[in-house]
Amino acid sequence: MIKGAVLGSPISHSLSPRLHRAIFDYLKIEGTYEAIEVKSGELQSFFELRGDEFDYLSLTMPLKEEALALDVPVDDLTQRIQSANTLVRSENGWSLSSTDGSGFLQALSHQNLTEFKSVLILGAGGTARAVAGSLDSVSDAITVLGRSSTRKKPLADAINSADFSYQIWEQNIDFENFDLVVNTTPAGAADLLSENVIAPISTPLFDVIYKPWPTVLAARWIDCGGLVINGLELLLYQGIDQIEKIIGEISDREALAVHLRKVLNS
Repeated sequence: MIKGAVLGSPISHSLSPRLHRAIFDYLKIEGTYEAIEVKSGELQSFFELRGDEFDYLSLTMPLKEEALALDVPVDDLTQRIQSANTLVRSENGWSLSSTDGSGFLQALSHQNLTEFKSVLILGAGGTARAVAGSLDSVSDAITVLGRSSTRKKPLADAINSADFSYQIWEQNIDFENFDLVVNTTPAGAADLLSENVIAPISTPLFDVIYKPWPTVLAARWIDCGGLVINGLELLLYQGIDQIEKIIGEISDREALAVHLRKVLNS
C-alpha cells in the first residue's frame, strides 16, 4: 500500500488526487492519495505530526520554498533553484526534491521542443526558478520578467550556464524576440500582456496554469495561431516522475501519459 497526498493552500482545485489515483489504477498499484489544506507557515508542524502517515508528499503553493527549511536531505538541483515539490520517505528517512523541472522539459519534448536560443519567463517565483534551472542546459539565453528586483538573485543562482537577464515587469514586450515564452504567474497576472500578441505568432507559449483555462494570454495566443502548452502537461509528467521516486522506473511512460491525458481531460 502506497500512501500519498498533496499539500498546499488553496488545495480544493487540485487535480493531483485524480492524477495520482489514475496512475495507481493504470499500474495496478494499491494506493491512496488525498489533498490536504496546509497553509503558509504550517508545513513544519504538519510534517512533524503527520509525516510518518505517508510514503510521499507532493507540495504546491505556497509550500515550495518553505519546504527547504525542513531538516531533510535536499538534492543539488533543488538546493540551487530553492523550490521543492516532492517529499519521499524511504528506509533511510525523508528526502526533498523537485520534479517540476524534469516534468517541464518532458512536456516540451512531447511537442518536439528541445533546444532554444532565447527563452522568456514571465514571473519570478518558485516555479520560475524550477523552469529556469531546467532550461539552463537547453537554452542559450534566459530572460525573466519579474515585478520585484529582490527576485533577481535567486533566479540568477538557479542558472549556471545560460546567459541570464532580469527585467522589471513591463507591458510592452515583443514575444517574437524569443523562441519560447513560459508564463509562471498566477491566473490573471499576465492578462494585459495579451495585447502584445500579434497574429501570426510563431513563438510557442507554455502556460503553467491549468485552471482556469484558457488564461486570457493563452486564449489570445491560440487566436493568433500560436502553439500553446498548458499546465496539465507539466502536472502530468512531474506526477509520473514523483511516482517513479517511489516504485522505480516505469517501462512505458508515454503510454501512461496518453492514458492520463484522457483522465485529466474527461
